[in-house]
Amino acid sequence: MPTTIRHGEARGHANFGWLDSRHTFSFGHYHDPLHMGFGALRVINEDRVSPGAGFDTHGHADMEIISYVLEGALEHKDSIGTGSVIRPGEVQRMTAGTGIRHSEFNASASEPVHFLQIWIVPAERGLEPGYEQKAFSEAERSGAWKLVGSREGRDGSVTIHQDVDLYSSLLANGDTLTFEVQPGRRVWLQVARGTLTANGETLYAGDGLGLTGAGALALTATDDAEVLLFDLAL
Repeated sequence: MPTTIRHGEARGHANFGWLDSRHTFSFGHYHDPLHMGFGALRVINEDRVSPGAGFDTHGHADMEIISYVLEGALEHKDSIGTGSVIRPGEVQRMTAGTGIRHSEFNASASEPVHFLQIWIVPAERGLEPGYEQKAFSEAERSGAWKLVGSREGRDGSVTIHQDVDLYSSLLANGDTLTFEVQPGRRVWLQVARGTLTANGETLYAGDGLGLTGAGALALTATDDAEVLLFDLAL
C-alpha cells in the first residue's frame, strides 16, 4: 500500500505577526508542485491567530471549507447572514459555491485561537452557498473514529459536497485504533496534537500520512493525541 509521509516541519510557513500559519499543501505564496493536495483534499492549514486579530472579509467560490478549532474560539461572519463562534469539538462546513464572502476573527481579546482550516474540492461547481456547524463530544470521539463530515451527512455529521468521510478521534496514551482502507479509496491522516505511531511510523503534531489503496492503518498513541482522518475516493 503506497504511503506518503508529510512531516510538519517541512510544511509551508507564513508568519504575519498576528497569524502564524503552516501549510500541508500548496497555498497562497507557498507553492510546491509535489504537494498540491491529496485527491479532493486541497488544503490543510494549521493557523494560530493572535487575540483580537483575524481575516478581514474576503471571497471564496467552488470550495468546501471546514474549520476545526483545537484551542480558543473562532468567530465567523459571512455574506449569507451567518454568524457564529466555533469552539473545540465543533466542526463548521461552509459551501462557497457560486460565491460567498466571510471573515474569521479570534473571538477573544486575551487568548490566541488555534485551528485547522481545510479545503475540499466539491464534486460539482456552482452550488448554492451554505453553512453548517455541529458539536461532537469528547466522549464520542475518545478511542474511536467519530464521523464528523460526510457526503450524505450520515450519523449526525456535517454534509460535505464530495465523496469523502471525515473522522475525528481523541486517543489517550497507549490507545490503539485501526482503520480499514477499502478498495478504490485513499486515506489522509492528520495529527492535530500529540504523538503516535501509524503502521510503525512515528508521527508528531503537524505530521500527515497518506495511504493509497486497500489495507489497514493501525495507530498506537504514544502520548495523548488528536487526529483527523479523511477517507477519499481515488
